[in-house]
Amino acid sequence: MPPARRTRTSSSHGPAAKGAQKTLSFGNKVTKPATAVPYGKDISSPPTKAHPLSKTVNQEPEQEAKVQLEKEVKAELDTGHVDSSAAVSQQAKAELEAQVEGGDKSEDVIRAEKVSDAQIKKYWREREGERRTKRVHQEELGVEEKILRLFDMSSQFGPAIGIARMKRWTRAQKLGLAPPIEVLAVLLKEEKKGNDKIERAYVDELMSSKFVVGDAA
Repeated sequence: MPPARRTRTSSSHGPAAKGAQKTLSFGNKVTKPATAVPYGKDISSPPTKAHPLSKTVNQEPEQEAKVQLEKEVKAELDTGHVDSSAAVSQQAKAELEAQVEGGDKSEDVIRAEKVSDAQIKKYWREREGERRTKRVHQEELGVEEKILRLFDMSSQFGPAIGIARMKRWTRAQKLGLAPPIEVLAVLLKEEKKGNDKIERAYVDELMSSKFVVGDAA
């Protein structure tokens, strides 16, 4: 039997056999440490620092506006409350003269003078019936004053501040808004009694009082 043929095996220390592929060694690999970048941070452009005077410049207009507002509020409070009773009285006088100009009464005045006290009370009962609850805060008031205050708060007839009640009623009548004839009847009755304060709306008194503008003394 012929002896077995020995084959030379390649080792890492000896020369490589002919035709065999050399093995690469990574034992001496040199690596450099890398700095970790936080997720989501944009490193394409360097961060810009805010100008030290930027905050001061932005706050100056706001500060000036605040100071100006405080001055205006203080000036309004120093002027006290505005009383429109004189203007309202003049308006009512002029309107009443226009209603009876030349001694001839207007049709509205003639209709209002025919309204009886019973009709005025009936009108108020009908208005109260439209509500779910009674006006408890007005229990001490008379029917006439209740009717006039309801007219003051009826915004469909226009603003009630700074205008006489009779002038407001006449203006609403000219505009075709059909204001209640009972209101004019109450005004005429009170004018005959010499009640010169009846023409000013109650809400006008509240809005121009000292308490509203902050001076409750």
